[in-house]
Amino acid sequence: MMVYKRPGVRSVSCAVAIVLCVAALSAQAPQRRAANIAALLTFPAFYHNRQVVIVGNVSTDKNGQMHVSDGSSSLRLVYKGSAPDGPGEIRGEFWDVARMKVDDPRLANLDLRATFGIDPEGTWPRTGDVTAIIATAVGPAPGMPAPSIRSIVLSPSRYLNQKVTVTGQFSGRNLSGDLPDAPARSRWDFVIRSADAALWVSGARPKGKGFDLALDARIDTTRWLEVTGVVHEGRGLQWLDVAPEGIQLAKAPTEPVVPSEETPAVQIPTAPPPEVVFSAPTQDESDVAMGSSVRIQFSRDLDPATLRGHVRARYLESETVERGEPTTPTPEFTTRYNAANRVLELKFAKPLERFRTVNVELLEGILGTDQQALKPWTLSFRTGGF
Repeated sequence: MMVYKRPGVRSVSCAVAIVLCVAALSAQAPQRRAANIAALLTFPAFYHNRQVVIVGNVSTDKNGQMHVSDGSSSLRLVYKGSAPDGPGEIRGEFWDVARMKVDDPRLANLDLRATFGIDPEGTWPRTGDVTAIIATAVGPAPGMPAPSIRSIVLSPSRYLNQKVTVTGQFSGRNLSGDLPDAPARSRWDFVIRSADAALWVSGARPKGKGFDLALDARIDTTRWLEVTGVVHEGRGLQWLDVAPEGIQLAKAPTEPVVPSEETPAVQIPTAPPPEVVFSAPTQDESDVAMGSSVRIQFSRDLDPATLRGHVRARYLESETVERGEPTTPTPEFTTRYNAANRVLELKFAKPLERFRTVNVELLEGILGTDQQALKPWTLSFRTGGF
């Protein structure tokens, strides 16, 4: 068991620590992102270190610890002030503490046991185990507003299974990285956004009289749509299920789309770069069938055009030398990228050679739809005799 110790660091009162954290956050003044508790808990890696605004039921327990809940889940609040129990709007920075190093200066003056329930002499928590919002403001929750992208994201349970009409800026297949994942409900899933909030639309192609918008190119991201559909939720995501007639062109709003005291999010913070989350065969797998294909799944949507010329498959050259063969053969293959589930498939022109190590390489130059680079990656596996 690995034990993390914090030599030379003295615990101070939570009040002083929180003041320091809040001051640091205020100095940075990053843009906020509208979210909800389900999204934060489902995708802690995506929201970690991001400024967020959420609504929920605020409560303080007998130990003075504050939480915010949505009726099914709750999240720890770290706040320098006090707030009455009841519905509230919380603004602050979301932390997944496991993604911070034990010597992170933001933790240095915090009493980990009192603030997060972490034993400073014990094992460090796992990803998603200890999460919190380091709040800069806790105020009254907004009233029951008319349906909008922002109000649906902040309070999805209010609109669940209801038919609504909202207006938003077209953002293709999450081209700006507004959301952590896709619902994968249809091949035409796309995002609409307004101010600091974004929402998926599923079930119909963004096409109608006088428009046919591109899902994977930014050329149409200046267009605005009026969308009518039924609100659904799952895996921390919200989306509108629409019919083709439920998508119409709209004009950009001339009035502010967020409350006047709220600073609009001019630029949403950059999302994490794409990375490989799954492969078949798995890394270093042996006795792989010679007729197998290779499937690689990514955490974020890729720009399919950047895959061309940046995928390579080859046999291990040192094995050719060991076998006394004159040259190393090259396995020929074709690729197909499925944007709906973010899977790249390699199909080989003929069965792979017996008892050979195969390296599949994703080279530098592959980009996400928001133009963030995929880190070069190599999959290595060994074939069997059949």
